[in-house]
Amino acid sequence: MNRRLSPAWTLAILTGLNLFNYIDRFVLSAVLTPMKAELGLTDGQAGRIATAFMLGYFITSPLFGYLGDRLPRKWLIAAGVFVWSLGTVLTGFAAGLGILLAFRGLVGVGEASYATVSPSLISDNYAATKRNMALTIFYVAIPVGAAIGNILGGAIATHHSWRHAFIFTGAPGLLLALVLLPFREPARGATEPGGAAAQTKPTLGDVAHLFRLPHYMLVVLGYTAYTFALGAFGTWAPSFFVRVHHMTLEQSATFFGVMMVVTGLLGTFLGGYLAGLWQKRSASGYAWTIALSTLGAVPLCALSLTLEVPATAQACLAAGMFLLWFATGPVNTIILEAVPANLHSSAMAVSIFMIHMFGDLWSSEIVGTLSDRWHSLREAVLILPAALFVAALLWIWLALITRPVAPAATATPAPALG
Repeated sequence: MNRRLSPAWTLAILTGLNLFNYIDRFVLSAVLTPMKAELGLTDGQAGRIATAFMLGYFITSPLFGYLGDRLPRKWLIAAGVFVWSLGTVLTGFAAGLGILLAFRGLVGVGEASYATVSPSLISDNYAATKRNMALTIFYVAIPVGAAIGNILGGAIATHHSWRHAFIFTGAPGLLLALVLLPFREPARGATEPGGAAAQTKPTLGDVAHLFRLPHYMLVVLGYTAYTFALGAFGTWAPSFFVRVHHMTLEQSATFFGVMMVVTGLLGTFLGGYLAGLWQKRSASGYAWTIALSTLGAVPLCALSLTLEVPATAQACLAAGMFLLWFATGPVNTIILEAVPANLHSSAMAVSIFMIHMFGDLWSSEIVGTLSDRWHSLREAVLILPAALFVAALLWIWLALITRPVAPAATATPAPALG
């Protein structure tokens, strides 16, 4: 029988793969300006590229959630890494908008498989007392990968072309997809008190019951508004500083990349650490962490989009992003701990579907369309701090209703909405 990896090695490998996940995703924002120029795209069409990715991502996530609670997860992870890497490489060969949208949709399909299944595997390697920090480490790949994607994308596009940026960053994943296949994965629910019972395969009725769990729905609805804002920020922020503050493409991509990695690393780790300390004192510690940090980011993000002095605008954006990264680990921990252990993959899948279907699937294109209509990118992006305010209000509601509960191991009846 294949040897099982230690929890630490499993987490390290999954985090490394997640790093490439976000590198390949955020290369797009760094090269959007030269891509638009070569292909003759409007802002609305450029925003549609991110929409195509999200369509592939969220439409297939329920399928991978269903499979992730039933099939060996290492094969789903391998398939996901290979497919998104292939889609990234092919993006570099796109000759027009239609085929470009198809290739970015393929990237979304691959990332859906990976993002849906990986947190479940981490949860089965780490008990509840260590799970938040493990997930925090896993998700720190978001800011680091986004930063590297922006920096590499801007540098490669400047010295070669935007096409080379996709080819060079996507190619490594075609081999890295195989890294977990030689090893045995842990049993589902292995770290839960009722680990054996967590092997029970959930029914469609169990999955549907997720929509009646108040804690789960509030965290996901808040996550949806949060993702609406961050998705459009990720797509348009580099172009914003080029067009509004007249930075060069490489300067803007480098600033955004460095800002993302510094604020992301510090914010994600500090947020996860403080949330863990707060959770030890109060059952609503995770919820209050994500609520208050997001609320504090709202005025800072608004100022970053309205101030005239570039350095001051950059400082406000960095401070706002620092606070927003606080939510990265705790929000996903809440999602997993709000549901029975045998529904972890399904819960992540429903969350992914919701946050993208009603969140960043539309936000980049909405901002681009408003920019075309109003002839002002600066005015269009002001809808994003408003979305963050909605997220903060929903998470404050979540914190107010959170009480200590006994962990559930299987899909047994739980308190429902209404």
